[in-house]
Amino acid sequence: MHFTSLAATALTLLVAVNTAQAKKVLSWDDAYTKAKALVGQMSLEQKVNITTGDGWMMGRCVGNTYPITKPDFPALCLQDAPLGMRFADNVTSGVAGINAAASFDKEAILARGVYLGQEFYDKGVHVLLGPAMNLGRSNEGGRGWESGGEDPYLIGVLAAESVKGIQSEGVIATAKHYILNDQELNRKNSSSNADERTLHEVYLWPFARAVEAGVGSIMCSYNQLHGTWACEDDYTLNQVLKGELGFKGFVQSDWSATMSTVPSANGGLDMTMPGDITFNSNDSYFGKNLTDAVHAKTVDESRVTDMVTRIVAAWYKVGQDKNFPSVKINAFHRDEAEIVNVQRDHKKLARSMAAASNVLLKNSGILPLSKSTKSIALVGSGIKVSSSGINGKDACADHGCLDGHLAQGWGSGTADFPYLIDPLTGLTNALGKGVKIQTSDSDWDLEAAATAVEGADVAFVFSATDSGEEYIVFDGNVGDRNNLSLWNNGDNLIKAVADANKNTIVVINSVGATLMPWIDHPNIKAVLWPGLAGQESGNALADVVTGAVNPSGRLPYTIAKEVTDYNVKPDPKFDIEYSEKLLVGYRWFDHAKIEPLFPFGHGLSYTTFSYSKLKVKVSKAKKNADVSVKATVTVTNSGKVDGAEIVQAYISFPESAGSPPQQLRGFEKVFLKKGKKENVDIEFTKTELSIWDTDAKAWVIPSGKFTVHIGASSRDIRQSASFNL
Repeated sequence: MHFTSLAATALTLLVAVNTAQAKKVLSWDDAYTKAKALVGQMSLEQKVNITTGDGWMMGRCVGNTYPITKPDFPALCLQDAPLGMRFADNVTSGVAGINAAASFDKEAILARGVYLGQEFYDKGVHVLLGPAMNLGRSNEGGRGWESGGEDPYLIGVLAAESVKGIQSEGVIATAKHYILNDQELNRKNSSSNADERTLHEVYLWPFARAVEAGVGSIMCSYNQLHGTWACEDDYTLNQVLKGELGFKGFVQSDWSATMSTVPSANGGLDMTMPGDITFNSNDSYFGKNLTDAVHAKTVDESRVTDMVTRIVAAWYKVGQDKNFPSVKINAFHRDEAEIVNVQRDHKKLARSMAAASNVLLKNSGILPLSKSTKSIALVGSGIKVSSSGINGKDACADHGCLDGHLAQGWGSGTADFPYLIDPLTGLTNALGKGVKIQTSDSDWDLEAAATAVEGADVAFVFSATDSGEEYIVFDGNVGDRNNLSLWNNGDNLIKAVADANKNTIVVINSVGATLMPWIDHPNIKAVLWPGLAGQESGNALADVVTGAVNPSGRLPYTIAKEVTDYNVKPDPKFDIEYSEKLLVGYRWFDHAKIEPLFPFGHGLSYTTFSYSKLKVKVSKAKKNADVSVKATVTVTNSGKVDGAEIVQAYISFPESAGSPPQQLRGFEKVFLKKGKKENVDIEFTKTELSIWDTDAKAWVIPSGKFTVHIGASSRDIRQSASFNL
């Protein structure tokens, strides 16, 4: 076996990241100075125009504002999606957000943000509607795959690095969906109710990191919050977002999530999208209604001035006042769009990220494939692209079906594939003519599956689960998954293949955790979890299977033994009580002492790593105003091949804090050649060491004994050390 030196990938990433320096991002102070000078020249009607979308399907983008002249300000183009450009051609459709998180690779996430920014910039899109950063509160949640899993720290890293990458290329990023928007069930007719500490420590955390990264826009969500619509909620928008966090950009509504004029404007909403009250209603809560509200003195004009200043400041911040390209997409009339290929060499990043996010859950040594392998079998509909084409066309709009190989979920968070490398193509190209490949692409014909794997040295069996946004219903799943079982007869197919071949490898392309009733079958020798790997899915799978890439992906969620082990699922009631409070994901499993099937942060390698010599150094400034704790651990590649380890750091807070048993508070990806070792530093600041004090209404470092746990997953702790603050 051989491993591609990660130096080549690192160099590609470095080039992309360095390219980001070509466009300078202004400070908010400088952006506001420019914005105030321009807005000061505007009439009330002009200011209102900039805050108001022109209506659904009325412009070239999914969202468009009105332009103004004298002074001049352009119509802004706002476009989905977090993983690539929706309703556009000649663009890259790479890994989903959940895979980006599974890489646990800050540099790769940043580089992904950079290439997304480049493509949206080159197409003349002002505002990218991403990253998504809602928490995977329940595994059934339909849009969880757009975000980063069950841990706020991990999603916070995904958010911050994505924002920095996107905005470095001159495009405004949008952190969404704010806030407590964690299921599709009744998303427009329910109230999410969480206590103040839970809101801050779990659900606000990723948005805080996005704000720190300078995000230009935040999208408020469809749901209500304690009975108030999210897009007019004074507490979360004004007091928390613009007050506590100091957010300087603009708040835009989700599409038709604006529910009023005066409460929305006064509650903190700065832009209504797509502008009309309901799609194609020819009326708006802003527009003339907002102008009238100012004249009636129910909305002060200073509020409208603040709204537009925030929008214009974000525009200046990323440099869109200087030679920004014209809009080159036409979302609803794609045949009329200019033909502009913006993909550059981004397929290389898409492939490396897909490989880096493959999670090897189980391996008895069968992977990577031995050079002596002469024949393999590939079974399941997931081995090939859909019979209706890579993008499904009208029969599968916005990818709202599961027919063939799955590489992204469904809904507005999708992008059309320019091409899709399926597993059959990827493995055929990688293995060459020296390996015989036997296939069956039926999920239901178990006899054909057994026949296909007969005599093969190794049998690969593919299965999947899918989900997405609630406006698409597939196989009775209204966005959210109805259950956590594999789709299309997957469990029976896997058992049939394993019964017929003693060297079975299970490959799961899934939006999230699934049940695995077959996991202890003696013939299942490996389980590989590529997730939603994008256009290069099959090539990335082949890279891992053949050993060209040593897997280093880690689970961004917990896979349980039984569905009853989870403590949350989508709630059909109007009032959705976040009664689990801080105990989301692995925190619940740790608290309840439930053994997961595969824990959060788990993932295997083709080599082994040992940890030693953990040291913790505490540095305090005067009056504890600034506290820094640095953990240093020596990591050694004790195996036989080169590889990367994800060093994870979990903190146990003092007992008086009332916190979960442990919480992820840092991680680093380190590449080591065989036999080599390296000291890995992970630093914790006040941000990582604080809890939200509901009495003080502030982040406070609790007094007492902390313990830092360093390891390879939340349940594979290798070294621990305590310190007092």
